[in-house]
Amino acid sequence: MRRRTVLGALAAGASTLAVGTGTAAAQPSSSLSLDDMLFRLPSAEPAPLRVLASGAAAAREAFTAARYNDLANALPALLSAAEATRDASAGRARQQASAILARGYVLAAELAAKEHSDTSWVAADRALAAARVSGMPIPIGEATRVLAITMRRSGRAASAVRLLTHEADQLDPAEARTGAVRTSLLLTAAYSAAAVGDRTTALALLDEADKTVERHPQPPGGLFTVDATKTQVAVYRIGVHTTLGTPDEGVQVAQSLNISLMPNAERRARAWTDTARMWHALGNGQQAFAALRRVEQEAAQEVRRPALRALTSNLLYGPARVAGLREFALRTGAVPA
Repeated sequence: MRRRTVLGALAAGASTLAVGTGTAAAQPSSSLSLDDMLFRLPSAEPAPLRVLASGAAAAREAFTAARYNDLANALPALLSAAEATRDASAGRARQQASAILARGYVLAAELAAKEHSDTSWVAADRALAAARVSGMPIPIGEATRVLAITMRRSGRAASAVRLLTHEADQLDPAEARTGAVRTSLLLTAAYSAAAVGDRTTALALLDEADKTVERHPQPPGGLFTVDATKTQVAVYRIGVHTTLGTPDEGVQVAQSLNISLMPNAERRARAWTDTARMWHALGNGQQAFAALRRVEQEAAQEVRRPALRALTSNLLYGPARVAGLREFALRTGAVPA
């Protein structure tokens, strides 16, 4: 692909991602496979850093708006151009291009994780390699987090906890931007500890995240996809208790949350997802379904994820009849039409 073609794709992709489309949210999956995205990138020549930065920002916006189809279709041009730019650069420019490349692969890894695809390993590994070349703590933290999520999903939760806590220890909690990254690493570590039933470690990590966010209750900026706020800590607390098998301890937390104030659709959908899982674990199908409907309202593509379809199916074939659930299951692909 010639340089003008890649730059045109980047510019067009950034424009499309920023504006969005009326039909994207209704589509269940991307038109480009994750394998194609990672293993058959288009050829490209170096691009101006400002063009790459604009494309990366638009990609992050698509992710946080839960427009995953748009994101998948725009990432190949961004990744290939960022790789070419990094390879052709030196010094500070190489570091900046590496940071953008790392963030592109972070988004690819997050997208793969949502689809339960093993390609998340490839994307996360590439993200961390690029982040380390950048030498910047925030991209390194972003990449470490998505690699740990991939490890946890592959049955290596204990190793994920060690990776995350080691990286968190490298960050200064007194510095605003790295303190926020540290909070996100601690939250993911807490969830990973819960996955192996380590209640003591999980709750201690949540408490440490709470202390850190009290010092710096702001997101780290840039392209980070998870905010470091009290509300975010509360959402993780719900998920941790459900994973530990004590969902009743998350009920009060859930009831005190104002999810509508969370900053973007992807985070609001995630909060409603954790709430749905909590109610399902408590055997309350009505409340679980109500939460799933809120997920759909926030992010139609999110509710079609494999994990959400499985939760919907479990509710549908559970002991309680829930009005409207079968129609919801058909609409979201949880059961065949």
